Amino acid sequence: MTNFLNYFLHKFDPDNFTLVMTILVKNEADIIEANIRTHAALGVDAFVVMDNDSTDGTREILVKLQNEFEILLIDEKGQYNQAKWMKQLAHIAKNNLKADWVINNDADEFWLPANDMNLKENLAFKGSVLTVNRYNMILDEACHDGNFFASTHYVENPVFYTKTTQLHIEKISMVLTKIGPKTIVNPNGLIGIRGGNHKAWHLANTHEYLFKKYDQIKKFDAINVYHYPFRSYEQFEKNIKNRKLLLESKKHIRMGPHYRRWVKLYNEGKLEEEFHERLCFKNTEIEVLKKYGILTEDNTIQKAIKQ
Repeated sequence: MTNFLNYFLHKFDPDNFTLVMTILVKNEADIIEANIRTHAALGVDAFVVMDNDSTDGTREILVKLQNEFEILLIDEKGQYNQAKWMKQLAHIAKNNLKADWVINNDADEFWLPANDMNLKENLAFKGSVLTVNRYNMILDEACHDGNFFASTHYVENPVFYTKTTQLHIEKISMVLTKIGPKTIVNPNGLIGIRGGNHKAWHLANTHEYLFKKYDQIKKFDAINVYHYPFRSYEQFEKNIKNRKLLLESKKHIRMGPHYRRWVKLYNEGKLEEEFHERLCFKNTEIEVLKKYGILTEDNTIQKAIKQ
């Protein structure tokens, strides 16, 4: 009942509202500062960041950034549970920071306006759940030295691989596959967040949730998310080591077949070859993918990020 009243009694002032971004982090030292600085420059008022036992200096970077930005830092040492923690962070944003809109973010995602307004200006209205498109950025030859922000190409039209057998997974470049959208939510009336923030259940969209009519939810085109899934071999290897630990800690853990394959390649000493052959792209390959409309070049993405 309280949640019901929160939504319908929530007063939204388009000239005076609070936009909060929540972020889950674990060993994101190479990207977290750029993430905070970029979104603060684009109108985010405050951040709620949950650190899941980072050991690479991520938490120390966040503590330093607290001197410049309003960052509520939460430590969580439990086993990674994205959907549960994202919902928890959204409610903390509402209760502690009086958020009117919440962007549930990951450290490797950058939410950029598709127009001349900033994020906050684009969100100056009351709503419930906004679904925004997300695109993978790719690593080209200019990025092989670790400067992944040098990338200027993203996957606008993903490759729809129809078979997921082990044989076909070995031929797939995961960076070219379709990825789910993300949501921006009004925490007043929020019931739940599904998976990696790809869908949200809100009092105002209960019908779509119950009848699974997410394809009928109109996309909010004023904002796009640009995703850096692969940033360097070191970051990729670190990710796969974490996946390996998860697989070894539980017998029935849910994990995609591509991650299981990458763990197997890591154990066989073949992970670096996989990274350079399937997850990085030569300039000649990029030109072919651009020719057929799979990749699009956009220099404004790189310029918008505060490196």
